[in-house]
Amino acid sequence: MPRFRPIARSLALCAAIGLAGWGGYELFRPAYTGGAGITHATAFAPVRDQDIDFHIWYPATPGGKTVTVGGNGVFHGTPAGRNAPHRTGAHPVIIMSHGAGGNAGQFGWIASRLAEAGFVVVLPNHPGSTTGNASAQAAVRVWERPADISAVISEITQNPDSYPFMDTTRIATLGFSAGGYTALAVAGARVDPDRLQHFCDDTDHGMSDCAFLAHFGVDLHALDLSPAAQDLRDPRIVMALVVDPGIVSTLTEPSLRAIDIPVHILNLGDEDLIPAGVYARAAAEMIPDASYTVVPDATHFSFLAECKPGGPAILANEGELDPLCEDAGGRARAEIHRDLVDRIVQRFETSFGS
Repeated sequence: MPRFRPIARSLALCAAIGLAGWGGYELFRPAYTGGAGITHATAFAPVRDQDIDFHIWYPATPGGKTVTVGGNGVFHGTPAGRNAPHRTGAHPVIIMSHGAGGNAGQFGWIASRLAEAGFVVVLPNHPGSTTGNASAQAAVRVWERPADISAVISEITQNPDSYPFMDTTRIATLGFSAGGYTALAVAGARVDPDRLQHFCDDTDHGMSDCAFLAHFGVDLHALDLSPAAQDLRDPRIVMALVVDPGIVSTLTEPSLRAIDIPVHILNLGDEDLIPAGVYARAAAEMIPDASYTVVPDATHFSFLAECKPGGPAILANEGELDPLCEDAGGRARAEIHRDLVDRIVQRFETSFGS
């Protein structure tokens, strides 16, 4: 006990100094002069029996402090305005789903541009499938991801006073890779559990998913995948935009033909080079109100944030299986992003009449 009090006082003093330093750092952050604000919230997800967190990018006016969202040793982050004033009015909402092993912070490059264009972008982190806590066992429970999206929609629709800047009569979904499957699922697509169980039997589909499962000893044939067949459609969603959707070959034809909202599917790369695991032309042709676009001279990973010069070496040292920083070679990722921003913003503006 005699030793505890001096140590406690020292810890308290260090904490006070740390807080003072942090307060000074916050005080001297530059003022934000752009049009994309950032905040965060949580929603209770019954499928997980826990809260999940989500980012909210919103149309803003200059004000607040400049922060960098996302970014690490591999990827660049995106500037945004914390406590930036909301632009007047209620704006259409886009719920975006990240890929397996990704996270909400990776997509500031598109979320910020959508916010500047007048949309609120909500990006949940999917537990068990985000950077730092992804697991092969969680990745197989694909039915949890669409339920996350519905949980977030319930949070914002049931608490309108907390989100007055959102027009919850106009909700769309945007998804990439595993998030692309997620977007299709909440639009009404359903998985055939038998196809999912045999997904890794004969091919890797040009992706690393099956190698990832094998590395961690996950045998799809040993699992009960019947929950994947459930109808996860959320009728509050009025439109879906899907980029390189994962496990697209496991989706049932009747469910795709029954989708009754507009769906816009993008595949990244020259068509003969698109990995079979995300090649979605056939699925698009089954959906009654769907469009399909190939974005040339890109790769599956061109949808991730821009990489820093040292990013590839860090990934190699960590044993990353996928070439996350590689593009097709004809265009820099920044140029590909400008192309994608133009396509995606235009599609949402057309759909919502913005």
